[in-house]
Amino acid sequence: MTAAVDEDLGAAEQSQDQADRIDSTGIANEDTDTDAHRGGESIDCGRSRSPRNRRARIALVVTTYVCAFSVAAVLGWQLWREHTVSAAGEAAKQAAINYAQVLTSIDSNNVDQNFADVLNGATGDFKDMYSKASVQLRQLLIDNKAVAHGAVVESAIQSETKDKVVALLMIDQTVANAARPDSRVDRSRMKITMEKVDGRWLASEVELP
Repeated sequence: MTAAVDEDLGAAEQSQDQADRIDSTGIANEDTDTDAHRGGESIDCGRSRSPRNRRARIALVVTTYVCAFSVAAVLGWQLWREHTVSAAGEAAKQAAINYAQVLTSIDSNNVDQNFADVLNGATGDFKDMYSKASVQLRQLLIDNKAVAHGAVVESAIQSETKDKVVALLMIDQTVANAARPDSRVDRSRMKITMEKVDGRWLASEVELP
């Protein structure tokens, strides 16, 4: 009787141990499946974020290049504009130097050609004014046997744009006439406004400040 009871208790304990092992295995498997599932979710989440990150990086690179190109374009345009204005200023200043020397040089034996050269380099109101004054001045120069030669000794630019430049000049003019055959040198200042007309720099205003 006692042996039978012991056998029954042993069988019960063995059955309980097996049940415990099954439960433990099931729980472990379930936990493993859960971890695997969670791991899969984690991997999926990582994969879903990766394309967005790449797109964000690409967008950042593109934006950086666009900004850099825009800055370079603006700086390039400013440099080109400054170069254009500077080149115009130098060209106009040289034209003003040449014109001032024509304007301050005269030979009573060749007065008509002198006047033609002056008018050829002028424009606007100054051209009209000189054209009218030359009619009266012509005979006076011939009668007095006037001779003059001008030379620019200093020059500078007061203001400049690509179409209009104001030049400041210092001129030495050697003058002689019938009353004073010995030539003398007069120094004077001149301000000439040059304007670009049909590709040529012409004097639109002449001042003796």
